[in-house]
Amino acid sequence: MKKSILSLFTLALTLGSVQADKIVIKGSDTLGAKLVPQLAEAYKAKNPGTTFEIAAEGSTTGIAAVTDSTCDIGMSSRRAKSTEVSAAAAKGIKMHPTVVTFDGMAVIVNTGNPLKSLTKRQVEQIFAGDVTDWSAVGAPAGAISIYTRNTASGTYQDFKDLAMNKRDYAKSSQKMAGNEQIAAEVGKNKSGIGYVGMAYTKAPGIKVVMIDMGGSLVSPTKASVQSKAYPYARPNFFYTNGAPTGKAAAFLDFLFSPEGEKIVEQVGFVPAK
Repeated sequence: MKKSILSLFTLALTLGSVQADKIVIKGSDTLGAKLVPQLAEAYKAKNPGTTFEIAAEGSTTGIAAVTDSTCDIGMSSRRAKSTEVSAAAAKGIKMHPTVVTFDGMAVIVNTGNPLKSLTKRQVEQIFAGDVTDWSAVGAPAGAISIYTRNTASGTYQDFKDLAMNKRDYAKSSQKMAGNEQIAAEVGKNKSGIGYVGMAYTKAPGIKVVMIDMGGSLVSPTKASVQSKAYPYARPNFFYTNGAPTGKAAAFLDFLFSPEGEKIVEQVGFVPAK
């Protein structure tokens, strides 16, 4: 009997240690579809026994998970709203942001579209639905098909703020779950246009449209994002309850290490440091 109790106690300790070595990360698809999984694999190689649970369902879900204490790290491609910070505080949660990367939201079209550049005004007009035919912006005639992220996405909100003067998207726009889905739809639709993070611009069938800044054509690159010359550049965040500690702090330390930042660049993001 004593041996049985001892075995159960040992099993409980073992299960507890497995749980203690599990890092739960939820939120942004921009960060969570490619970058964080690759960082997690490299981190596990250095920390055997560590496991990850990664759910990339949109920045809003990451911030909510921090508020509800259901994750160690909440990924977000946008800043938490004041209402979200207040809701967290009401539950005793201090929403703490750490900038982990910088990114440029690239406007993409199908490779079959000869269009090379758009002005900021034209981008706004297209995504808001003022311009509905490609002939209005110098491309062959045809109805424009707009692909956007869904409303849980931080990229959805950031693009609205930075590219559309906070206007609503065209009613005809089609909402996609992630960057990869937008790239896939634009890649098979010659009339398509959308926006994706820099890490997703190599998908087949798409090309990046340069932004005409008064005669100077700018693409999302490391240099243009760092200098903020690219108009749709923005930071990406990890949110934690207070300053990161324990598992979250250890993972952030790895992300900011030379090895971690090399992965950040290889995936297509701009390192925060």
